[in-house]
Amino acid sequence: MRFNSIDLAVFSSRLNAICEEMGHVLKRSALSPNIKDRLDFSCAFFDREGRICAQAAHIPVHLGSMAYAMSDLVSDFEWYDGDVLVLNDPFKGGTHLPDVTVITPLFYESDLRGFLANRAHHANIGADAPGSMPLSNELDEEGVLIEPVKLFSEGQLNKDVASVLSAIERGDSRGEIPGDFMAQVSANNVGKQRMREWLIEVTDGPLYLADGIAALNRYGSGLAGDVLASLPRGCSECSDFMESDGFGTENIKINAQVTIDQNGIYVDFSGTDRQVKGNLNCPLSVTAASVYYVFICLLPAYVPRCHSTFEKLKIIAPKGCLVNASGPAAVAAGNVETSMRIVDVMIGALSGLGIDMPAASQGSMNNVALGAHKQEAAWDYYETIAGGMGAHSKARGLSAVQCHMTNTLNTPVESVEMHYPLRVEQYAIRPRSGGAGLYSGGDGLIRSYRFLEETSVTLLTERRVLAPWGAKGGQPGHSGCNMLNSRSLPAKSRVIAESGSVLTIKTPGGGGWGSEKKDT
Repeated sequence: MRFNSIDLAVFSSRLNAICEEMGHVLKRSALSPNIKDRLDFSCAFFDREGRICAQAAHIPVHLGSMAYAMSDLVSDFEWYDGDVLVLNDPFKGGTHLPDVTVITPLFYESDLRGFLANRAHHANIGADAPGSMPLSNELDEEGVLIEPVKLFSEGQLNKDVASVLSAIERGDSRGEIPGDFMAQVSANNVGKQRMREWLIEVTDGPLYLADGIAALNRYGSGLAGDVLASLPRGCSECSDFMESDGFGTENIKINAQVTIDQNGIYVDFSGTDRQVKGNLNCPLSVTAASVYYVFICLLPAYVPRCHSTFEKLKIIAPKGCLVNASGPAAVAAGNVETSMRIVDVMIGALSGLGIDMPAASQGSMNNVALGAHKQEAAWDYYETIAGGMGAHSKARGLSAVQCHMTNTLNTPVESVEMHYPLRVEQYAIRPRSGGAGLYSGGDGLIRSYRFLEETSVTLLTERRVLAPWGAKGGQPGHSGCNMLNSRSLPAKSRVIAESGSVLTIKTPGGGGWGSEKKDT
């Protein structure tokens, strides 16, 4: 079946729209503010081999890691109509334990045609520390590990798996699927229903889907090849550092050597330090997500995010280094903090090749995990806080935005105060925190929480010492800081805060671009 440009545009748009609708269902049916307000989830469609075909504009670190790992994951199972797979294992296709992935096969006319998948962050995945983003040095401290397992087999609920999920969220084992997990299952079911309706509408639906996917991949490969041909040839490398793992290891180097030739882009992390005791370690799927993201930023917006778009990217990362950690290493912050620094070193290396790249953005997701200190009054709260974006050759950086590997929203003040014993005392732009330059970096944020009861506080943050760097003579952005009342807290820390205490997070600004001051 031949696809002209209009046919292909309709096909691609319909696939993307189904992924977007899955996201709307997940948002509207979830119970936790982490999913329904912050939108910390992602949805995508994969072909029958587990190769990505379409995705909603959700979270880069979710989508890139799924694109990298899905083929190996789905090949390990025999699939039947009515199956639903669930997992969070970082070393078997996941990212970190709070990110739970749900995969549903699409069958049509008795044959497997593809997979619907979504990944959502759960504020409680069973860690001892409330918010399930602990200051950990072993994977089992970070919560319940869910190895890939079928939650439903041919439509029949696996009650043992459901009991595990129920115990995580409710503290019991009723054998029922808790609300947020059920919302993920429902989102995939809606995607499956929409795909089947579509295949019924068109002539010879299976052939239409297969030929459309093939045409989409040819188109994506051609456009990616055109961009590759336009890039300068050569080799460049860049190093940057993670400040601390929270257990005494400091200035942990991430080194990326990027080589571009006529055959592809090669990213070599061989100069990166070994994995550490703390939880900054990255599974390779998270590293791949960061590399994919930077490459996507070089592409025109209309290039489809299908697997052929990434075929010319090759990643080398020695096993056991920080960005290809071996299990059972602690990884909670690798997904949210180390992924951001990988983006920085990729940007730095590409800039060294003469490609027009921005200054460093805030370089942290500023993870705040809160919860009841006393178990009988259990509650869990988690969020990431926006900061400054790096300036670039056309304009100053945006202020108070989630940058690079996250695409979530803030939790609205009204939602925070309605659901938790917290009061938001201040939520404001952090003035003049962006780096100066011809174009200044974006400003960070100030967010303060007053605790209305004794509260467990865990912080996983970066860029508290090593400020986001400027580009082309621009000044660095201001580093961030964490305060409990008048006391400074380390970038990685866990404390028990008394009722009435105030936690203040000041997030980093972005780096400036260019040496001459132009804007204010």
